Amino acid sequence: MSTVKLTVNGKAVSVDVEDRTLLVHLLRENLNLTGTHVGCDTSQCGACTVHIDGRAVKSCTVLAGQAAGSSVTTIEGISKGDELHPMQAAFRDNHGLQCGYCTPGMIMSAIDMVHRHGGKLDEQTVRHELEGNICRCTGYHNIVRSVLDAASRMNVAQAAE
Repeated sequence: MSTVKLTVNGKAVSVDVEDRTLLVHLLRENLNLTGTHVGCDTSQCGACTVHIDGRAVKSCTVLAGQAAGSSVTTIEGISKGDELHPMQAAFRDNHGLQCGYCTPGMIMSAIDMVHRHGGKLDEQTVRHELEGNICRCTGYHNIVRSVLDAASRMNVAQAAE
């Protein structure tokens, strides 16, 4: 057993876990943050994507101990109270989800994508960047449209700050 101390969604946490515990399991089982999904356990689907120190990472590929001292943001930590994050709002407005299982990972990957590419996103780039996220319900058209819409919303919001 090890004590893992990290910041999750802005709050300092300290959790005793077995050394082999994956970050995704710490989040879901120890912290009850069930928005981060386990879809495949092989890092293929992206449903478990969270941000570690601001970068999108598949949490099924990270041991909890490796995240010690880091700042982790999950899907539960991106909205401001009742106000959805622009990416969440764009997914809602553009019907970028169906069953919703992949949606948290898609959103977390897409936010990172917008931060890295800024206003230089196009359909081809979004499709390429989302190759590590699998959706079994859609043809990705509305997901891509959602990401592009959110990118413009996020760039406008950043310009106003």
